[in-house]
Amino acid sequence: MYRNPIIFADYSDPDVIRVGANFYLVSSSFNAVPGLPILRSRDLINWTIIGHALPRIPPYTYYDKVHPGEGVWAPSIRYHEGAFYIYYPDVEYGIYMVKAKNPAGPWSAPILVQAGKGLEDPCPFWDKDGRAYLIHAFAGSRAHIRSVLVMNMMNAEGTKVLDAGVIVYDGHGLDPGIEGPKLYFRGGYYYIFSPAGGVELGWQVVLRSKNIYGPYERRVVLAEGKTAINGPHQGAWVTAEDGQSWFIHFQDRGPYGRVDLLEPMKWLDNWPVIGVNQNRDGVGEPVIEYKMPEAKSGHRLEVPQTSDEFNENTLGLQWQWQANPEATWAYCAGNLGYLRLYARMIPDNLKNYWLVPNLLLQKFPAEEFQATTKVTFTPLLRGDRTGLIVMGRSYAYLSLVERDSGLYLAYATCEHADEGTSEKERIICKAHRTTVYLRLIVAKGATCQFGYSFDGKEFTNAGAAFMAQPGEWVGAKLGIFCTGRIQTNDSGFADFDWFRVTGKK
Repeated sequence: MYRNPIIFADYSDPDVIRVGANFYLVSSSFNAVPGLPILRSRDLINWTIIGHALPRIPPYTYYDKVHPGEGVWAPSIRYHEGAFYIYYPDVEYGIYMVKAKNPAGPWSAPILVQAGKGLEDPCPFWDKDGRAYLIHAFAGSRAHIRSVLVMNMMNAEGTKVLDAGVIVYDGHGLDPGIEGPKLYFRGGYYYIFSPAGGVELGWQVVLRSKNIYGPYERRVVLAEGKTAINGPHQGAWVTAEDGQSWFIHFQDRGPYGRVDLLEPMKWLDNWPVIGVNQNRDGVGEPVIEYKMPEAKSGHRLEVPQTSDEFNENTLGLQWQWQANPEATWAYCAGNLGYLRLYARMIPDNLKNYWLVPNLLLQKFPAEEFQATTKVTFTPLLRGDRTGLIVMGRSYAYLSLVERDSGLYLAYATCEHADEGTSEKERIICKAHRTTVYLRLIVAKGATCQFGYSFDGKEFTNAGAAFMAQPGEWVGAKLGIFCTGRIQTNDSGFADFDWFRVTGKK
């Protein structure tokens, strides 16, 4: 048996395909860099990160700065004629495509397939006659229209659209906010799997037609029903090697982000039934537990990476910056066994860390967990700071900070950081050592307790418990940082020996 969610982390808007014995999942990444994480599984239950399709986000000068909630929205992944394709929307600029022979990379440079503001959630489709199509939705905040799905023709290479497009479904009334379309073909029908009704309270719609341009019949195939799984929608249909159909979707868990769930799926009268059809009305409800999918290679316990010993010459795949990185932010001294972060100066016009680009972050990995890191700080100037942070619209961190009178341990919080509010800081003690162990314990409900130790054995709580908050379209994140406040001809630095995530103790 397996238990939902299968990935208790913020891999939102998941799209999944199977190629051979492997399943591949791609998700939204917004302004986090590298973007477009690629996860692999053999059984749809156990997943690991194998790479990212987007080392930097274009337009590069724009995303050299932090733009929360922008960047990479809901992508789709497909395998066509020996190559993997990912189409993703940037609602400020248009729809991009990247391509690779190996899903772990390298991936091609992004190609702008269709320019336009407010284009979102694209999905390509190559028909049996060789014609290529692209279906997408609209973000009303930019396009000033929503709740409609548009079909475009593309060239065979999938690098550009060839027409203005045709509306194939209007969801006004029945399906407000319809978006995230995924286009498939089965048994003589074209199927559009598309979520509607919004993230928190929505449902999964399936449309079908004998003609790719419609008209389309409509059916709701998955909804919350009597379960506690709100808004079950926005995902992908995938077929396992044994022919069994499955559906992966997300559920919004507030500060934890949009976690991923797996539903059994069956076909009845050429309509999919997703989850458990309790009322026998064709509308499924999500499952909490279910029999695991068959896997020829067996089941091997894997989860997306979290801990990092910093023994490699590249960052672990779990880490992302808040903007396109610069070379001077970090030095991966793998042969020396540490990661060095430099105290790059925070611009004077920033009151808090909301728009600071050089925060090195990763997703909350579970409902309850503990994260500990060992850091040695070599400050150069007053205001140099390094620490452990929980980032969101409101955030908190525990840090070492250089003051005129020496090095101190400090705890800071910032409520409504996205509104430009200032931090509140409390000095805990003077640091009698430059090496400190920083710890974060997260309990159910995303309650965060920071702690510290100078010997790595006895830890002391630092400050009151903090309630983690989501960011812009993402869950809360945790990570490390090193920043400065004074410009000079050199930089202080912090050496992180390791970063270890375990279950809560």
